[in-house]
Amino acid sequence: MPATAVTDALPFREIVLFDFEFSVLDGEPPRPRCLVAREMRSGRELRVWEDQLRAGAAPPYDVGGDVLVVAYYASAEIGCHLALGWPVPSNVLDLYVEFRLATNGLETPCGAGLRGALIYYGLDVIGASEKDEMRQLALRGGPWTDDERTALLDYCASDVDALARLLPVMLPRIDLPRALLRGRFMGCAAVMEHNGVPVDTTTLITLRERWSTIQERLIERIDSEYGVFEGRTFKLERWAQYLVQHDIPWPRLPSGQLALDDDTFREMARGNAAVAPIRELRHALSQMRLAELAVGVDGRNRTLLSAFRARTGRNQPSNTRFIFGPSTWLRSLISPPVGHGLAYVDWSQQEFGIAAALSQDAAMMTAYSTGDPYLEFARQARAVPPDATKTSHGMVRERFKACALATMFGMGPDSFAQRIGSSTAEARALLDAHRRTYPTFWKWSDAAVDHAMLRGWLHTTFGWRISVGKDANHRSLRNFPVQANGAEMLRLACCLAVERGIKVCAPIHDALLVEAPLDQLDEVVVATQAAMAMASEIVLDGFQLRSDVKVVRYPDRYVDPRGERMWTTVLNIVRETDPSSAEVATPAAVCTGATAPVHGRSSGPSSFSSEGDL
Repeated sequence: MPATAVTDALPFREIVLFDFEFSVLDGEPPRPRCLVAREMRSGRELRVWEDQLRAGAAPPYDVGGDVLVVAYYASAEIGCHLALGWPVPSNVLDLYVEFRLATNGLETPCGAGLRGALIYYGLDVIGASEKDEMRQLALRGGPWTDDERTALLDYCASDVDALARLLPVMLPRIDLPRALLRGRFMGCAAVMEHNGVPVDTTTLITLRERWSTIQERLIERIDSEYGVFEGRTFKLERWAQYLVQHDIPWPRLPSGQLALDDDTFREMARGNAAVAPIRELRHALSQMRLAELAVGVDGRNRTLLSAFRARTGRNQPSNTRFIFGPSTWLRSLISPPVGHGLAYVDWSQQEFGIAAALSQDAAMMTAYSTGDPYLEFARQARAVPPDATKTSHGMVRERFKACALATMFGMGPDSFAQRIGSSTAEARALLDAHRRTYPTFWKWSDAAVDHAMLRGWLHTTFGWRISVGKDANHRSLRNFPVQANGAEMLRLACCLAVERGIKVCAPIHDALLVEAPLDQLDEVVVATQAAMAMASEIVLDGFQLRSDVKVVRYPDRYVDPRGERMWTTVLNIVRETDPSSAEVATPAAVCTGATAPVHGRSSGPSSFSSEGDL
């Protein structure tokens, strides 16, 4: 497609290709070094150095409603806008996101970066060594010689040239309205990355300084109940003995040996509380690198959200750099600033609700509407009496909850039995009960797998698509519609919340962490829930999901119940090793805040009124 055809195909007054070179320190906003922008209709090009960038109160190009800006990984470029105090562009086309979409499920021999996209489409590229050299020059910081400035600007311009070559090749296959929705999220992702998550830096510094001692004491404290460590070494045979003694079934490798990877421990910890402390300890000893947690001088955890990186379109931020990535106990470092509060707002039983709405299974939708779909599932399956409650039949409810979640991931009887620590016969009976109770869901789920294998693709409400090969994993295919539409819902909720002026610190799978001054916190919670309710209605064609709220007000801190015991143990060790650590948070100061489910319908203006508007 020639350049004139590109400009004719895009209904905007101006089309601006732009790229920044910038440096960034851990946990800090980016520091823009230079900018190159080119308007496609006129051919006008701007080359702007750092001092000129900081002198301007607005970008040197229009970013209004009749202008389209084009970038590759737009959240990074828009992050430079925010660092300079510039507005987020109204219309964003991110060729990185569209390349991820076009190749999702396919091989990309040179990755998903700009160079990889150019190679994939057979276009000329700058040499890898030259690109690395220029990137290091930008990261190095000044002062620069005149020649170095010219070289950096030329390198920045080469990326704009690459966008100009890439856009005509990709545009014929781009669904523009939905691409603009994805670009809209990349702008909001930049805002959330800029906001960051407030962290208790005093305690973090103490943990970093004493981490080696803490690790040794953790082994003494936690392993005293298990006896599976020898020094700092986890002993397989001792763990096998513990599992036998406590009648805990455990997955095995094809060789017959116990599976000891972290994914297995994490999965088993969900179904057996006794496994959780050992999983946290193993992670703390082998994988946790506190020095890599990206916290800026202002006490905020900032890192790339890595939007659209997963096949389902979900974010995949670094597990070591993001506060919600490491062990759950470390999340207790999250603490609101003075005079502020945080709210963790998450959809209630999101996956169950999405599956019910997409499959249009009437019994499943009824179960969700009761407020406790897992207990209602047990009632519908006639496993408990009609007047059963969470208190009277809690153990049965947990079994049916595990079953409902297992079906989303396509678990078979054997893997489900391991998950719940039961016999294969009981696991099969529970899965059969789900099929009998929700036949419409299963017809829809089976049809999704059949469609993927016959047609070679699946897609979401807003067009996020995965290509499917003949060797595809059926469990992943069965899970894709729920997870990928859940990702669409989260992205739309982020857009609605950010655009309504809510300070969103981070998105977390099925939740938003928001911040506000204490006297505005309740109002912000209501507005956040309204945005999330509206997002669910749009994605699910009118079916609304509920949300729950955990509120944390200064001076309390966030706590994930799964890591509370470990957090308390660590703080006790710190206090014992140095009683003078008065400023470090004590277990008594920890508070989980209040939880308040809200069932009301959303209200307030939105740029979307129905799915058709997208």
